[in-house]
Amino acid sequence: MGPVFGVKGGATGGGKSEIIPSNEINLHFTGDFHAIAQANNLLSSIIDNHIYFGNDLKIDTSSIFHKRCLDINDRSLRGIEYHVRYNKISTGFNITAASEVMAIACLSSNMSELKKNLGNILVAKTVKGQPVFARDLNAAEPMAALLADAMKPNLVQTKEGTPALVHFGPFANIAHGCNSIIATQTALSHADYCVTEAGFGSDLGAQKFIDIKSRIMNRTPDAAILVVVVGTTKEHGNGDLEKGFENVKRHIHNIKELYNLPLVVAINRHKEDTKEDLSLLAKLCEAEDTKVVMAEGFVKGGEGCTDLAKEVIKLCKQKTECHYSYNIDDPIKKKIIDCAKNVYGAGKVEFTKEALNKIAYAKKLSFSKFFINIAKTQFSFTDSKINLGAPKNHTFHITDIEIRSGAKMIVAIAGDMVLMPGLAKRSAYNDIFVDENNNIQGIF
Repeated sequence: MGPVFGVKGGATGGGKSEIIPSNEINLHFTGDFHAIAQANNLLSSIIDNHIYFGNDLKIDTSSIFHKRCLDINDRSLRGIEYHVRYNKISTGFNITAASEVMAIACLSSNMSELKKNLGNILVAKTVKGQPVFARDLNAAEPMAALLADAMKPNLVQTKEGTPALVHFGPFANIAHGCNSIIATQTALSHADYCVTEAGFGSDLGAQKFIDIKSRIMNRTPDAAILVVVVGTTKEHGNGDLEKGFENVKRHIHNIKELYNLPLVVAINRHKEDTKEDLSLLAKLCEAEDTKVVMAEGFVKGGEGCTDLAKEVIKLCKQKTECHYSYNIDDPIKKKIIDCAKNVYGAGKVEFTKEALNKIAYAKKLSFSKFFINIAKTQFSFTDSKINLGAPKNHTFHITDIEIRSGAKMIVAIAGDMVLMPGLAKRSAYNDIFVDENNNIQGIF
């Protein structure tokens, strides 16, 4: 619900391409997010309870890694202090979509795997520096009990009746940006083609889908669709479409050259787009030896995406050998550097002392083969949202590290990115209301 009441809005699409029931999906839906938060916070409560009743594991209360979470943007919860008996604990909240439990639920293929992964959550260190896991606190089984129903995918549909699976929702800017493996496997077993969305740009959603989810599933995409919009392209060029295309060009290069996937560019046509801009954008894409299709799903629904569907089917018939942005067997630091250089165009990567210390601790615990999940701004290839276009040879800053041993990933936090967003000065909650017929209005 963070984006719904914030500035990004809901994720159910619009016009004839909207999935329904949209308001329910955007708010409480089937309670999946609630279950994630409750399981996550139960673990926090169990940690505190263990400390309160004698702390037999000798947990160092100054080094508790696990954080509580909430599905509402609330910047005041980024840093909190509280007391358990005589111990002052300094910690904070993540938004639910960025919690480790969310990642674990998405990346577990069954209940047995879920329990194992929950038990592997690194919650703290002992006073002697030894790791303490959720399994040491007998937390995995009760957490799994809260997630049992939530692990079932949710079947919804578009306004035209096309079936769609909506399951969980880790944000791509601060989490791994893909729906559940269970939902994807379900779709693949029931249809000839499964189209799945990865959040934000290809530097976030596609990168994490390929480098994390595809590796776990042991199945890579047959083709990729890059959705491009005239307005956003112009923004990256300060109003100049051709200049802003450098950003699109980098995305095209990443998908075709870095990941080696067949690609079609879908220009998502908006009503305010001029024929001149649409023609120029298509011409620029074609100059990159890339197939371009006009997509009008918003206005025309499935009819407006017929050409796109035909092109995707054609691409899926090609033999592909997907590549990755980093070698999973390389050391953690090198994987982060490779991802930043190969995907973001960075020339140099700098790490804070705190980040390096946590990388060293992860190595000590034999976590070097974990996936890399970089939390960074969605507005830029750099770690700063003001650097638009396609900057090259910039310095990319890793300011902190979170070890997610249950999800088998290292979260590298870039720049001033935070895992608990705040609301904007003029957020969407100002326009949301319940009308006289008890219907919710204003969610976009």
